[in-house]
Amino acid sequence: MTWVVELQRVSKSFGTVRAVDEVSLQVPAGRVFALLGPNGAGKTTTLRVLMGIYFPDAGEVRVFGGPPAAARTRIGYLPETRGLYRQARVQELLEYLAQLKGLDARTARQRAVAWLERFDLLAWARRKVHELSHGMQQKLQLAVTLIHEPPLVILDEPFQGLDPVNVRLVEDIIRDLRARGRTIVLSSHQLHRVERLAEEVALIHQGRIVEQGALDALRRAYARGQVRVRLAPGHDLPDAVPGVQARRAVEPGVWLLDLAPAARPGDVLQALLAQGLPLEGFEVVQPSLEDIFLQAVATQQEAQHAMA
Repeated sequence: MTWVVELQRVSKSFGTVRAVDEVSLQVPAGRVFALLGPNGAGKTTTLRVLMGIYFPDAGEVRVFGGPPAAARTRIGYLPETRGLYRQARVQELLEYLAQLKGLDARTARQRAVAWLERFDLLAWARRKVHELSHGMQQKLQLAVTLIHEPPLVILDEPFQGLDPVNVRLVEDIIRDLRARGRTIVLSSHQLHRVERLAEEVALIHQGRIVEQGALDALRRAYARGQVRVRLAPGHDLPDAVPGVQARRAVEPGVWLLDLAPAARPGDVLQALLAQGLPLEGFEVVQPSLEDIFLQAVATQQEAQHAMA
């Protein structure tokens, strides 16, 4: 497998605070990779080390097989904090920054118009940046990030300040980038927003990676053996169902069932059908990224206490 980004035991401190503590991760080519954790977990510091903005105190960083500085023209970076010239006019700024990234004037103009149109900002092209709302500025910053069509896109809190309509727009753009073979690294504390997009994840807590891997594999590993059952209105679930060790109602007509250790979801489904119950829904419950994160942190803390 080709790794676009490799971090090996990277650490970074600021005074007495260790923001990143022996972080190792690998980002495969052409995938959506998410670095997730709460505010202050070390996500932004890790990305800035990856970008070569910060130098690590220890460890090794490689991007496209070499040092980060050699890859900067091949990276599109959306910082957590906006860095736009507030007095500049929107389209002029976009064209100027595109040319700094190596585009000729004609191509920069064509792409600027295309991105402003896609982000519904074309009517604001001659306005100054400070006249845009926070959400509009976030979209403009994204256009700056993507205009030179980089093969590696790093997005730090890309949904910040966006309403639901524009969140969906940015999600669609990320999926489009993935379909065109780009590698995308997302960082966010909003785990629920990212799990619709991420294929690979690394969960970071207090500067350390507590879990990482393919999202599908992590969901299987952290699954708790639960199914959700919905019955037709007016029907109740029997007290005893083969293969079920506990149950609880979560809303009228809907139950969450904890399976016995040896039971399989298909066995429980057959048992329910055998009892003639009018099933309207049956699904295996997959843990959310938040569930996985909380379990991974708890496991790490238990291991630390055992070693103390």
